[in-house]
Amino acid sequence: MNEQLVAEAPGRRSRTAATDGAPSIDVRSLTRRFGTFTAVDHLSFAVGSGRIFGLLGSNGAGKSTLVKMMTTLLPPTEGDALVGGVSIVADPASVRSRIGYVPQMLSADGMLTGRENLLFSARLYDVTANERKPRVDEALHFMGLDEAAGKLVKTYSGGMARRLELAQAMLHRPAVLFLDEPTIGLDPLARLAVWDRLRTMRLEFGMTVLLTTHDMEEAESLCDELAILHAGRLAVSGTAAELRTALSSTATLSDVFAHYCGGTIDKGGVFADARSPRAAPPPVTDGGGAS
Repeated sequence: MNEQLVAEAPGRRSRTAATDGAPSIDVRSLTRRFGTFTAVDHLSFAVGSGRIFGLLGSNGAGKSTLVKMMTTLLPPTEGDALVGGVSIVADPASVRSRIGYVPQMLSADGMLTGRENLLFSARLYDVTANERKPRVDEALHFMGLDEAAGKLVKTYSGGMARRLELAQAMLHRPAVLFLDEPTIGLDPLARLAVWDRLRTMRLEFGMTVLLTTHDMEEAESLCDELAILHAGRLAVSGTAAELRTALSSTATLSDVFAHYCGGTIDKGGVFADARSPRAAPPPVTDGGGAS
């Protein structure tokens, strides 16, 4: 594997840019400080158009802070990023019109139906009145939620709620979709269903996806490329196969994570921490499906 994939100095570009045109995400020495604490430290990388890019890192590595900056929820202390070709510093409003964002915590309103949530989101995204119903219908069908459209979201299973949030995020046809731990707290079947929808969205809409995850299987199965953050810096980046091979012929992605993050993966601890802000809704009681 090329040495530029490993332990780059702050401000250097990692090898993640597309070879056929401008990247959809171009992060340039992005930095965020909270007082004397540096959460993201001169981070630089690029993501090619139509790629699924995964950010790995232990709790506190800077993943969520980075995503909040790229989605314009948090201003950077230094540096910049181009998302869909637009600067998050110079034109955050235009960036917001080009992206979709699904946070860790449940964002859909449990007291509204699935359809009502989508209609509300369509208005927020300035989808024109004559386009709202067809777009909502299309999103419900694409996510396999036609039968559940008229039910309150508080009755949805975790997988159904997550698919509804993906439907909300794609109503305005974003060029880039940001997902913060998209399958946390989901059962294996629901998780696979979300993966399947993400792959299809990428293929059908040409959408670039950046996601954070602690799930090594998710990272290896879903992502075209990966970056591991440690203490706010880029520790390593590349495909899962490149990262494993660079470490040893028998290394797993968990071994790679442990090597660059300076410890072992405590799966129970990570899941316990991550599940607390996002508990899955109770399953439907009428056989409406758990995924």
